[in-house]
Amino acid sequence: MKTANYLFLTLFIYMLGLSNLAIGAPKEVSRISGKVVDQSGTPVPFANVALIAVEGSGLVDGAVSDEDGAFVIESVKTAKVQLVVSSIGFSTFTSDSFELTPGTIKDMGSVQVEDEMTGLDEVTVKSTRPEIIIEPDKTVVNVEGTVMAEGSNALDVIGRSPGIYVDQDGIINLNGRSGVVVMINDRQTYMSANDLANFLRAMPAENIKSIEVINNPSARFDAEGSAGVINIRLKKNTVDGMFGNVQAGGQYNGFWAPIAGVSLNVKKGKWSSNADLNYNHYANLNELDIQRNFDVEEGVSNFMQESNIRQRNKNLFFNGATNYEINENHNVGLNVQASDFDNTTTNPALTAINTPGVSEVTYLDSYNDSKGGGNRFFANLHYGGNLDTLGTKLTSDFDFTRMNSDSESLLSTSTWTGESQTNAESGRLKTLNDMYYNIFTAKVDLVKPLGKGTLETGVKGSWVKSDNNLDLTLAIEDGPFEPSPNSNHFIYHENVLAGYVSYKGKISDKLSYQAGLRGEHSNIEGNSVTLDQINTQKYFNLFPSAFIQQKVSDNYQIIYNANRRITRPNYRLLNPFVYYIDPLTSEKGNPNLTPQYSNNFEMNHVVKGMYQFTLGYSETTDAFMQVFIQNDEERTTTTYTDNFDKTRNANFRAIVPVQLREWWGTTNMLQVNYNRYKSQIGDDYLDNAQTSFMVRTQHNINLPKGFKLELIGMYLGPQIWGQGEIEGFGWVDAGVTKSIMKDKLTIAVNGTDLFRTQVIRAKVDFADIDTSFRQYRSNQGVRFTLRYRFSKGESFRVSKNTGSTEERDRLN
Repeated sequence: MKTANYLFLTLFIYMLGLSNLAIGAPKEVSRISGKVVDQSGTPVPFANVALIAVEGSGLVDGAVSDEDGAFVIESVKTAKVQLVVSSIGFSTFTSDSFELTPGTIKDMGSVQVEDEMTGLDEVTVKSTRPEIIIEPDKTVVNVEGTVMAEGSNALDVIGRSPGIYVDQDGIINLNGRSGVVVMINDRQTYMSANDLANFLRAMPAENIKSIEVINNPSARFDAEGSAGVINIRLKKNTVDGMFGNVQAGGQYNGFWAPIAGVSLNVKKGKWSSNADLNYNHYANLNELDIQRNFDVEEGVSNFMQESNIRQRNKNLFFNGATNYEINENHNVGLNVQASDFDNTTTNPALTAINTPGVSEVTYLDSYNDSKGGGNRFFANLHYGGNLDTLGTKLTSDFDFTRMNSDSESLLSTSTWTGESQTNAESGRLKTLNDMYYNIFTAKVDLVKPLGKGTLETGVKGSWVKSDNNLDLTLAIEDGPFEPSPNSNHFIYHENVLAGYVSYKGKISDKLSYQAGLRGEHSNIEGNSVTLDQINTQKYFNLFPSAFIQQKVSDNYQIIYNANRRITRPNYRLLNPFVYYIDPLTSEKGNPNLTPQYSNNFEMNHVVKGMYQFTLGYSETTDAFMQVFIQNDEERTTTTYTDNFDKTRNANFRAIVPVQLREWWGTTNMLQVNYNRYKSQIGDDYLDNAQTSFMVRTQHNINLPKGFKLELIGMYLGPQIWGQGEIEGFGWVDAGVTKSIMKDKLTIAVNGTDLFRTQVIRAKVDFADIDTSFRQYRSNQGVRFTLRYRFSKGESFRVSKNTGSTEERDRLN
């Protein structure tokens, strides 16, 4: 452990000192600035801005406009140049030529780009790999127009972004940590982890413009989510009249699972509307083998369990939005989401029990048959306005969410000793679970130029109520069902009031900063009606954040950031329920679970605007972690989520894109994590640490005849997770796409886990617990997608809207 600490300390000192080597002799710097706007004066974010030499047409220097459309190009070169601005959906702007010499200061003012009048017959040039833009507080992965977007879904694309790993359950991890908040167009998805994974699987990557990876969010964002924020930005409408696409396909991995969807955008006058309807069917077979050893008085009792869990999830999701431009400075809009879902799970399991001193084996045969369903409704009303010509903006959002979910399961068991089942003892456990959630949020945000920088401030309130009724009944043999003492009715209330202030500006041409402070007051009550037990929590917390961007030279910049974050437990975990997976294995809730807090630090070195070398450190108190408790006398295992005293994570990440050929581009990533978990668990103290690594290489190749190939290889080294240890594993995915009919129709075939190597092997060897398991979730499969694009009319754009940003993500 000391060796790992010295290693990360050495890397930190080394990277900090790199700037001294890169500065070199001072040169007089030219500064070309301006703001990219469209025909209505609305800022155009993330536009490519370049200085192109008049003679030779070579690139001299360039930049990307920020969220407000502003850009600054600094250069020490001498040439006769033109300013060229380009952005998808707009015609390219080219300025008159001018002389660029060291020391030139030139303000281009508002650079207006016109909407591009395009039809569907236009051929789009696809780049071989996504463009990555590094900003002070985030990394932007431009997905639109890349091979990455074809034949993939949103979850696939997120999993290929810098520092992100998506596990077999669809859980998103950022820099080796879970607890990521996912947003779409600045509006949080408000779904449980499983629901979010299914939703993202149903969203075509074709609809995505870019993905923003925010490792350490600023005070503008909710403090929720200790691991960071991922913001998916969808494409803006580009055709006046009608624009959209239709997709159909499916996946086979032992089960056939169809997918389908349609996206439509319509604009007339001041009204802009869009609607998406997606159907996703996801199925898998979870092969799970568990071995458990129990220390009993006569020796060691061994349990060998084999399960084949079949899961099917069906999701129908609708998203619709409309926006009305009151005038060029003010707009209002409405966003509505509605979804319906159902799932079925069958879990046949056979456990062989060896008892010391007993020659014959005891068998436990169990069959858990469950099904569930529900629906979700979300509505957002928003307003956005430009209050003056200086850049003062006011936005407000009002959100309402309601979700209903119900499930029922029947666990049937049979136990016998020896080969004969004549005298088998049987039992049944029926579980009914009904729950609903109501969430209301309201927020107001103000952005105002102040002094030489920009001030951001806002307030937010959220009100949550959930009601969960768990009804358990037991039956012996073929007898009647009787009530179980583990039934529970749980009602949860949460109110969070928050406010923030943030300021960003420049100290010099080479040094910019952003600092903010967010305060949140939480009032929580959990009421177990069955147990007549009420738990309350009230707390106020401050969450500071700071960012510094140092431009050492034209080809080298360093970004420093730090912040404090909170992760509140999802509502289900606070319910003191007991859920039986089988008679020997159960899961329970923890009403005493408290929020976890993390302090995060990061230093990112960016070379030539494309190579990233990042060093980060995070320390979390009261961290959530799954705990295993074993009863040797009854030979049962119970899991629940508890607060660990402290966890530490230090990480180093290198991202190296390489253009091997004009038709062959690669993005390669190496991440090294040092994790340490410390906590008192019952009568035993856990102090577990390990250095692990993750390697990913992605190859995008343009083949002859318009075919495009993508290959992804990934390997995760051995790692720890609380009490558990996980062996290393890896896999290879591949995909081929072909566009025909002048890019109207795209056919994509993707293969996952080609060599069936994504197998998880893990163990827990702590205190009296000796458990190991092997798991494979039928990841090997093939996916086929057919997508047709259609459009009619002139080009147009739809305003970007925001929404509230916290509560529904904890609905698991």
